[in-house]
Amino acid sequence: MIGKRMRHISRYRDIAVALLRHGFEMVVEEIGFSQFLSLPQRLRVGKKKDEKTIGERIRLVLEELGPTFVKLGQLASTRPDLIPEHIIRELEKLQDQVPPFSFADVRRIIKEELGEELDHIFRSFEETPLAAASIGQVHRAVLHSGERVAVKIQRPHIASTIETDLEILQDLTALAERRLEWAVQYQIRDILDELSKSLRLELDYTVEARNAEKFSKQFQSDPTIYVPKVFWDYSTKKVLTMEYVEGIKLGELERLKQHGYNLKILAERLAKGMFQQIFMEGFFHGDPHPGNVLALSGDVIAFIDFGMVGRITPEMKYHLSSLIIALMRQSTDGVMKTIGDMGLVPDEVNVSQLREDIEQLREKYYHIPLSKVSLGEAVQDLLHVAFRHSIRIPSDLTLLGKALLTVEGIVEKLDPDFSIIDFAEPFGRQLLKERMRPKNVAEMAWKRFSDYGELLVDLPKNIKELTRLMNQGKVRLEIGIPDLDFLLRKLDQISNRLSFSIVLLSFSIIMVGIIIGSSMGRQSTLLWKIPAIEIGFCVATLMFCWLLYSIFRSGRF
Repeated sequence: MIGKRMRHISRYRDIAVALLRHGFEMVVEEIGFSQFLSLPQRLRVGKKKDEKTIGERIRLVLEELGPTFVKLGQLASTRPDLIPEHIIRELEKLQDQVPPFSFADVRRIIKEELGEELDHIFRSFEETPLAAASIGQVHRAVLHSGERVAVKIQRPHIASTIETDLEILQDLTALAERRLEWAVQYQIRDILDELSKSLRLELDYTVEARNAEKFSKQFQSDPTIYVPKVFWDYSTKKVLTMEYVEGIKLGELERLKQHGYNLKILAERLAKGMFQQIFMEGFFHGDPHPGNVLALSGDVIAFIDFGMVGRITPEMKYHLSSLIIALMRQSTDGVMKTIGDMGLVPDEVNVSQLREDIEQLREKYYHIPLSKVSLGEAVQDLLHVAFRHSIRIPSDLTLLGKALLTVEGIVEKLDPDFSIIDFAEPFGRQLLKERMRPKNVAEMAWKRFSDYGELLVDLPKNIKELTRLMNQGKVRLEIGIPDLDFLLRKLDQISNRLSFSIVLLSFSIIMVGIIIGSSMGRQSTLLWKIPAIEIGFCVATLMFCWLLYSIFRSGRF
């Protein structure tokens, strides 16, 4: 750990300075940067607080620290189940525009990756990139075969830079979880691991190429949706060559109108294409913002940039159909069960508060016409409830909510009268039909039976292990019941009242016996010369008063 910090001391310093500059002095101190860094005193004390929100300051820190942090922030903006909403809104503003790298580097990387000089592969190659981002940049080119292509080249040394930053962040999140209670509460190391996995996938362009081919197969019989072709002979992990698609971005409404596009048809085809991906194929574009969806001649929709995708597994489809059923029935219990099945619910979750939040969500959509409901907003609302109760939701489901919200925004601008939820209804019904198919029902039943079977097979071994631990005195039993204290107080009241009744009954029986015996006795004995009734009465009265005093003193009569 110390060796790692010494190797990257300059980068640790950059991070600490950025945090100090934007008002996170407390974080710097509590993590312990000062123990191994010499930081500028002018940044550590006396800095006037600005009026920026914490979300704005986080965004500025990420932008200052460069590509790794910007990409992590962009990925984090898709996780409303992990990040507060006010921070999400700022992360969505993160800019991924950086200066392009030199054309000499472009030539060198293409030679290293493809094994030939650039001029041997391309008839022409534009030196000025179409777009430059933190991980790579895109150039327009023409192959010797005459095909127009878009070539994405990865930024020099970006992979090693990102790996270094991720290594440092792993160290810092470990430090934070040891020193900061909120870091443990939000499980920031787990969040970093999940986001790092997604970021590393973006560094491999062959993953994006395979994603494009999967989308192409989905729509190969649909002429209204187009996916550009991948040129595998000229693609590697650091170079991606795809067909260049000439079109107008769906966000450019005026240009679309000027070129005679039917905006209503474009809205319908975009919605149809997304629902086909989500509900039928279970594999969808994770970032369908207006720049990644183009309009081609004939009102054809073209999807581009497949670096971020989501997957809906059969199990998740089952949960989605359960959620649809619960929402249709206005069933709070059904929604709670589905959220519990989909996510990792912490043991300490406040069930009554969770129920109350879902009830409020149900009331929000109660008696509202389906045509007025935002599907993406409804999913986002559920994710916000999950965040408030620290329920971890699969990342693909959060990406689904983000994608739906984005598509709804585009569709609303193209055709304000278009109801996306009405358009989604047939796909939802198809999803429910799939759930009820005998084959799918049988597969789900077999899966559960297999799970129970494994549990039964392991049961003898688990019982043996439990017995061993009990014999060693290592088993600790903890029972947690809502309102347990109230229940125990009631049990105390009942037991005390029973005790009082039993003692009173015994007292009565004894006294009756003594009185009867005294009246029936014919011989004079020593017992009858003693005032037993009076003494017994006094003793019993004292016991009775003591019992009453004890019960009333406990306050649990």
